[in-house]
Amino acid sequence: MARHFLGLDCSTQSLSACIIDLDGGQVVHRDAVHYSSLPAYGTRNGVLPHDDDTRVVHAPPLLWVEALDLLLDRLSHTWGDLFSILAISGSAQQHGSVYLGAAAKDALRGLDAGSGLASSLKAALSRPTAPTWMDSSTTVQCAELERDMGGALAMAQATGSRAYERFTAAQIRRFHQTDPEAYAQTLHVALVSSFLASVLSGEVAPLDHCDGSGTNLMDIGARRWHAGAVSSTAPDLARRLPELAPPWTVIGPLAPYFEQRHGFNAGSQSVIWSGDNPCSVVGLGLLEPGAAAISLGTSDTYFGIMKECRVDPHGEGHVFASPAGDYMTLICFHNGSLAREAIRDAHGLDWAGFSAALRATPPGNHGRLMLPYLVPEIVPRVPRPGVVRRGFDEHDRDASCRALVEAQMMSMRLHSHWMGARPHRIIATGGASRNLDILQIMADVHGCPVHQHKSQDSAALGAALRAAHAHLLHRGEAVSWAQLTSPFTNQGATDREVRPDPMAEKTYDELLPQYAELEKAATH
Repeated sequence: MARHFLGLDCSTQSLSACIIDLDGGQVVHRDAVHYSSLPAYGTRNGVLPHDDDTRVVHAPPLLWVEALDLLLDRLSHTWGDLFSILAISGSAQQHGSVYLGAAAKDALRGLDAGSGLASSLKAALSRPTAPTWMDSSTTVQCAELERDMGGALAMAQATGSRAYERFTAAQIRRFHQTDPEAYAQTLHVALVSSFLASVLSGEVAPLDHCDGSGTNLMDIGARRWHAGAVSSTAPDLARRLPELAPPWTVIGPLAPYFEQRHGFNAGSQSVIWSGDNPCSVVGLGLLEPGAAAISLGTSDTYFGIMKECRVDPHGEGHVFASPAGDYMTLICFHNGSLAREAIRDAHGLDWAGFSAALRATPPGNHGRLMLPYLVPEIVPRVPRPGVVRRGFDEHDRDASCRALVEAQMMSMRLHSHWMGARPHRIIATGGASRNLDILQIMADVHGCPVHQHKSQDSAALGAALRAAHAHLLHRGEAVSWAQLTSPFTNQGATDREVRPDPMAEKTYDELLPQYAELEKAATH
């Protein structure tokens, strides 16, 4: 009998599923529900509109659980073999917080297969909406938290990151300050991941170390709640937080609801969930230091692996616990595809024309440099947008295109230096990873091969692999992460490996200090 495992991914705009056959080493089914198919919740692109203050970005947790019912209904019809699934785990958008009241435990234990999850859990919430990772209304609270912790660097050294608006601690602090009565009625504060794990388990679930790293509340070295950060955030918070647990924890069997309504095996296991970034690390096969991933999306992100915890002294990067038991880093650059599209459109190009412009200019762009801050930048911190050019003007089409991409790649190299090791290979994902000319610049700047990755559901795949890993460990079976992930992560790769050109690599080694000086002059 095949051993099947289910991974779920609760992202900003959809809930997706990935089912793997462990013995066959392949993904056997994928499906997704977009939240737009549930219009009664009034969301737009997965979040609730808030015209009074656009910094406030919330979503209704009941939307996610109704989407879960809908997705499992679809899986039972389109795949039809949910009984064979041995364990389920999940990935969820990081940092978002869900607030549960006194009725939560009874509601979770009494999930009614006849009425559905949303109806069963409505009374469980002490707050009807959850601030998500997109919420940026907590700038004041971030400053207060850093002050209480002794500054931004002290906060980063303690928790892995300086205080960021989207992180959970600032969300909780603002909730307590703006609605103390509702906070007082809150008995459990969950993250999106532990909330959905609680639904599947029928009990308040623990939070894994990886997602705990994205709260500004967890001691990044000791992997327990940081007493100082917790006490600074809100009164009596410690008893409201979930337990922290390793990312391979089996919580227990699925709640009876899922056997009764969706046909799962009564013995199917519920495995602790994690954040989307840690799950993507597994889904991409990033298991050893020197392997990195660059996601070229709306924002660009740089992922890396470290055996020892090393914190960015400038507070720009984030350090999380990784699902394999060591550490991962994440650096987010706001000016990703938005900047590439803006430069493309400013010169009336399509993507083919943009690529032609890259090929028409040499590596190093004759020393012509750009700081492409078309929107406020996260790394480095640039609160006000503005484009800086050196050696050319905005009308120079070809120079603009190459200067933009070179700047993005040199910024990644410059701001990942604190990790202590340059990558020996990079996996490129996201929409712009289809552009081989961009990948060539990536390979040349970083001085290592770049592998194009075609899979777009690495978080759901990573969740399924985590479910298998926890299940095997729970059974006492020896399991190697490399052996477990290799058949699946290789499926997402293409035969396209872009190797650096030695002469171009030397050019960028010489150009990087000039870029660093330009950035320093513009941002200080």
